[in-house]
This record gives sequence, C-alpha cells and structure tokens, in this order.
Amino acid sequence: MQQTNPQIIIFDTTLRDGEQSPGASLNIHEKVQIAHQLAKLKVDIIEAGFPVASDGDFQAVTAVAKEISDCAVAALARATYGDIDCAWDAVKHAKNPRIHTFIATSDIHLKYKLKRSKEDVLKAAVAAVKRAKGYTPNVEFSAEDATRSNRDFLCRIVEAVIDAGATTVNIPDTVGYIIPAEYADLISELINRVPNIDKTVLSVHCHNDLGLAVANSLAAACAGVRQIECTINGLGERAGNASLEEIAMSIKTRSDFLGLSSKINTQQIYKTSRMVSNLTGMMVQRNKAIVGENAFAHESGIHQDGFLKEKTTYEIMTPESIGLAKSLLVLGKHSGRHAFRDRLQNLGYELDDDEINKAFKLFKELADKKKDIFDEDLMTLIDDEVLIVPQTFILQNWHISGGSDKVPQAIIKLLYNGKLIHDAASGDGPVDAVFKTIDRLTRIPGKLLNYSVRSITRGKDAIGEVRVKIGLQDGRTVFGKGASTDIIEAGAKAYLHAINRAIHEKERG
Repeated sequence: MQQTNPQIIIFDTTLRDGEQSPGASLNIHEKVQIAHQLAKLKVDIIEAGFPVASDGDFQAVTAVAKEISDCAVAALARATYGDIDCAWDAVKHAKNPRIHTFIATSDIHLKYKLKRSKEDVLKAAVAAVKRAKGYTPNVEFSAEDATRSNRDFLCRIVEAVIDAGATTVNIPDTVGYIIPAEYADLISELINRVPNIDKTVLSVHCHNDLGLAVANSLAAACAGVRQIECTINGLGERAGNASLEEIAMSIKTRSDFLGLSSKINTQQIYKTSRMVSNLTGMMVQRNKAIVGENAFAHESGIHQDGFLKEKTTYEIMTPESIGLAKSLLVLGKHSGRHAFRDRLQNLGYELDDDEINKAFKLFKELADKKKDIFDEDLMTLIDDEVLIVPQTFILQNWHISGGSDKVPQAIIKLLYNGKLIHDAASGDGPVDAVFKTIDRLTRIPGKLLNYSVRSITRGKDAIGEVRVKIGLQDGRTVFGKGASTDIIEAGAKAYLHAINRAIHEKERG
C-alpha cells in the first residue's frame, strides 16, 4: 500500500499580516473578494484580520466570517481578555471559527516592549488560551519572536498553553532572523522536550528579512511542523512573509525530497496573485518566483533552443500548473535563430532559409537598439524589409455617413487588377461598416480578433497607426497595419493590409 505524504495545513494571512505591508490597504469589499478567491485556492485557514485594531478591521473579519464556509476563518488577538472577546464577536459567524492569540516570549521583547517577567507572560498566555477556549475549540497560540527566545522558557510556555487547550502552537520567526538548519533544530528540540507536543499542531510564521522565509518554513516542515503561515505574493511587514505560491509549488514540485503534500489548487495561484496585486496596489516584481512576469519567460538563445526541443530542460514546473496558458519565449539580443523562427511561424510566416537569414540579421540589429521586441515589431520588420506584400487590393476612396441617430454606412472604392470596384455596407459603428464593406469587395471575410490604435507622431494632426488581427475562414490568422491622420482610413488600410497578406501567403504556399 502506497504511503501518503503528510499534509501541510496552509494558513493564509494575506488579509491580516499581508495588509500590514506598507502601502497596502484593502476595504471590506476587497477583503471579501480576496477571501472567496483564497477559498477557490483551497487554503485551509484564512486569517481575516485583527478585529480590535479598528472598526473597519472588525467589520471586515465579520464579513469574511459570514461569507466563507469552505475553510476556517481566524481572528487575531493579543493575550488580553478584551482582544479575545472582540475577536470572538467578529469571527463567531464563521462555520469553523478560530481565535489566534499571541504574546512575545523573547528576552528583548519582554524587557523593552512588554516590560514584564517570564512568569507574568506565561500566566497571561495560559489565561488567554483558556479564555479563547471558552468560545471555540479551535484556538491557536503564537509565541511572538520565538526564534530569539530562551529555549527553556519557550518549551515551558508551549507545554503550558497546550495544557490550557491550544490546538495549534505557532513558533514564529517574527523578525526573519533564524537560519533553516537552526530552525529545524529548534523544532526538533521542542518535539523532543515538550511532553504534550503530540496534542497540538505545530506551526511556523516566517518573515523574509534575510530572504529565508520560504526556506525556513520548509526546513521547519521537514522537522515536523504541520502548519505553515504565509501570504500571497509574500506580502507583509518589512520584507514580507513566506510566499504561499512558493511554499505550495515547492511542496508539489519537490514532493520526492520533502515528502509533503497540501490541498492547494495550484491552478488558481496566478489568478489569486494578480487579484491581490491589483487590489492592494503592490506590484509583483518581474523576476518573482512562480508568479513574476519572467518566471516562465526565456530569452537566452541556449535556453530557448533547449526549451523548444524539450521543455523540461529549462522548466521544472509547467505554467499550466499555476493557471498560466503557456511559457513565453522573449525575443531580445540574446535570442537564437531557433526561437526566432518559432515565433515567426506562430505569427503565420513561413520563410525560406534566405529570408530567415535576412530577417534574423535585421532582428539582431533592432534588438541592439530596442530592449523588448514585440510581435508588432517583427511583423513590421518582415513586411517592410523582408517580404514585400503585393497590394492586390488598394484603397482609392472612402466615405462614411452616420450620426447619433443614424446607422453608420461606408462606401468604399478599391483598385483591383487595374479596375475600380466599389460597394457599401452599414455596421455598428464607422469602423465596423468599413470592414464589412471591404469583406464584400474582397470576398475574403475575416473575424476581427484584435484592434489597437496608437499615435506615432505628436499634435492634434498626429498620424495614427492601427493594427489589426484577423481570423480567416480557413483557420489562418493574419495581422495588418495602416497609418493615416484619419483613424478610420488607417483602419481601412490595416484591414486591407491583412487581406493582401493572406492572399500573398496563400500564393506562396
């Protein structure tokens, strides 16, 4: 019989510790929105806030508790009766409510922040857990700054709060101070020295001041911890918390070594990351692990060549596993010929060797001047300097009639094989009318997939450029571009450019 890997409980504190990140702020509606997405992500526990901190936080915790039923909802409280009573009033509406109470245990916190003795702190911790236990069986205790605490005292307080009824005991690295091997040793010592440790779930909450939050969390989990507290995108105080997406994908990708599992639906990771980023206004750095813009992007020519031959040469996980459509081959000055040809084929170009050589030389020259090469840049390069697209249809004249109370109608004249042809059609707007008329004249109907406009000069009489992407009935996709001081004319030229390209490509086979 196959042995199942121990499951790590994922405790998400994005709505509490994550929101404490300088510059991040969420209203009640946004917190509820994120909470629903966290439920889809299948986190085990959502820490919704610190109810006593403000009326807004109290209302947000209450709203999340009422809305969320698929996972436990926790409220944070200091080790005081007032905090715990307030936390319960906010979280009591949850299907599975948790009160999370904490007090500092390190000598430095006791001396300078609390100004209390060890015995006083131990009594307060026990009293707080008992008070919370009177409201709910689901009680978590955190020994703030545990990793800088005296180990003898830490063992005493952990044993005492477990006896008082704490079902989860958190050993946080509050200031991101500890090293992974040191953390594993601390957890092992607690497991070996605390006689009732088997009656609780050990947890860790790591900060990233030394960039070790995820490594520390995983080291602790390997040593016997069964709950990890983390946030989306690693949001949190100072340098942030352990990143949920990095924890989840490490567990999934390296289950062979870690021997752990989680319930996280990893295909919801990217969507959750983007939602949190958009609502908090905290942007994700491009090279952020798992969810950064460059996480599944390859620019090096050697990497691109290997990736195109076998994806696992340079990707240890798939973009689909986090909810992304596909990896991205970024074209830049480091890119190789293999990736360049692959991108052109994806854009619908089939070039012979001489054309590829010419295009690749021009591309490298452009890449030395321009950091990011977009598909539109490649299309312009190929169309204007490599493949001269013959103008089967040429725009000669156009006229638009319409108004706020009239259906727009377009009259178009084209030159085709030396002869003028013309027709008219109406549409939902002037651009739609123009495109429908061109469809009737060319008899190559296309479905407009994308339409973009940009100014390429300045001033009120600036030249505007229109780029279009058209899907044809034979399954092909073609691009086109056109420029004019009149944006409707630019659109007509772009649409005709795409049609002419479709004809040319078909003739070239």
